[in-house]
Amino acid sequence: MAEFVLERIIRAAPAAVFAASLDPELHVASMAGYGETMIEGPAGGSFTEGSTVTWRAKHFGIAFRLSTVVFDIDQPHRFCDRQIKGPFRDFHHEHVFAEHPEGTLMRDTITLRSPFGPIGALVDRLFMREYMRQLISERNEVLAVSVEE
Repeated sequence: MAEFVLERIIRAAPAAVFAASLDPELHVASMAGYGETMIEGPAGGSFTEGSTVTWRAKHFGIAFRLSTVVFDIDQPHRFCDRQIKGPFRDFHHEHVFAEHPEGTLMRDTITLRSPFGPIGALVDRLFMREYMRQLISERNEVLAVSVEE
């Protein structure tokens, strides 16, 4: 399994950062560079407990479909999402939002495992972890810009 943690201070209240993180349209905007689109989205236009979504994106020149579920929502402190169908053997993303003197400390913990056993483990070690770190960093930049006061 590959894992990484990203932390970022965002100059906005935790409730605002939390809400923006659960906004499907903001997610799509943040992933525009990867051609990511939402094929099936959550009812009501926002992710809630148990929401599932199917995404289509292009990475490494290959089109992917990925379905995820949102769970363990503890507003405005934490929620998780995980892949239920898609290219990874396992993919789990924990989002944590903590008060900070400058606004919110947002912490993303991502755990992933590519398929194909030892070959997948090598792929994760050589480049997938860093690729996903960059992707989540780009997403967080768009999120920060959208909510900073």
